[in-house]
Amino acid sequence: MSQITDSMTEVMQYIEDHKETYLEWLRDMARQPSVAAQNRGMKEMAEMVARYFQEQLGVPIESYPTDGHPVLYAHLGSPFDGAKTLAFYNHYDIQPEDPVELWESPPFAAEERNGKIYARGISDNKANLVARLAAVHAYLQVKKKLPLNLKFFIEGEEEIGSVHLPQFTERHADLLKADGMIWEFGGQTEDGQPEVFLGVKGMLYVELVAYGANSDLHSSVAAVIENPAWRLVWALATLKNEQEKVLIDGFYDRVIPPTDDEKELLEEMPYNEQRILDRLELDGFLLDLEGAALKEKLLFQPTCTICGIHSGYTGEGSKTVLPSEASVKLDFRLVKDQDPHEILQLLRDHLNRHGFSDLEIRVFSAQKAARTDLHHPLVKAVVRSAQTSWGQTPAILLTSPGTGPMYTLAEQFGIAAVSVGVDYPGSNAHAPNENVVIDNFVRGIKHMAALFEEFAAK
Repeated sequence: MSQITDSMTEVMQYIEDHKETYLEWLRDMARQPSVAAQNRGMKEMAEMVARYFQEQLGVPIESYPTDGHPVLYAHLGSPFDGAKTLAFYNHYDIQPEDPVELWESPPFAAEERNGKIYARGISDNKANLVARLAAVHAYLQVKKKLPLNLKFFIEGEEEIGSVHLPQFTERHADLLKADGMIWEFGGQTEDGQPEVFLGVKGMLYVELVAYGANSDLHSSVAAVIENPAWRLVWALATLKNEQEKVLIDGFYDRVIPPTDDEKELLEEMPYNEQRILDRLELDGFLLDLEGAALKEKLLFQPTCTICGIHSGYTGEGSKTVLPSEASVKLDFRLVKDQDPHEILQLLRDHLNRHGFSDLEIRVFSAQKAARTDLHHPLVKAVVRSAQTSWGQTPAILLTSPGTGPMYTLAEQFGIAAVSVGVDYPGSNAHAPNENVVIDNFVRGIKHMAALFEEFAAK
């Protein structure tokens, strides 16, 4: 296990002594709504982040405009010749808090209960952002100088697909030079072991829309007027079968099965199936999968998921109506080497071949998958620093089943990215009663502070 140097012991103690200050920073940011999908509180949140960097670190934030919300950038230099550069990716936008009625406390109250703080966006992603800010603050308070250069990239559209992040990377590629990047999320396994993710899945997120008459009609005319809701259901039935196989021609052509080394890592990967099922109150996983086959499907297979369907009347009671329009939101989680733009064309071709050329496809986001080499020095530094701060060796996961713009911001520029964070399986990200465990938040600060020296020395 990596040992903490005497000087790092001082940093760790400083974090422990000032954790209430850092928790107040977290509560402050968590109380500020910043819902990108609704353009609510976004300007105020960006200003708050900038104020913290200026007031707590003495570093100005540069705001780079896009056609959507701006990307925030900060740079902290090291006085040491040849110092490495470590970058951080985070986001200041959050999900909507709906359904509000399921929250046990107001979504932006940042209420503390049983060693946890509850607020929308606190897990995804404000606790990780504040933990990294606090780690820099604590390190500088004790040591005065950083052992490496740090860059912060903080965007405002991650929760809506990072749609304008490519504008930033195309216009400011000169800023994207680093020896490694720490990604925005991560946490613990079901058994409390810290996780290290080496990549993310890609994603294509679309909406399919079917149209009927020019207005909703009385349902009595359904005998002679086409119902777009049924048309949409029939189209959806062509996309996937009951064995969970996507039926779009060519969909799996670029899917590469795991190598022998990757299969070995899958065997070692902790995944407490029974605890997960118990927490979700389920009897089993899809197709009754278990063991290595379950983990392989989770991490190495693409998906096609209905995220939401809307048509006609869905309110209380009954209304006999023939809807004029029907829509469904779909996401395709994609694996390494699948191109979301190619999948979009395959989807269009599939619908056309099956007689649904009239269905409109609206594209919300398209992101490629990304993966970092297991043997990269950043991976080793993250593992060693996790040992010092969490007190145990972390679980290494080849990729996350989730998605983020890791390819856009890191991989396409040759930057290795590793994702770690302060969440745990009950954090309820994107759900009511989102929360973080206070002790995990403090450990996350210590982890980042320890990483500075570990990575600088590699």
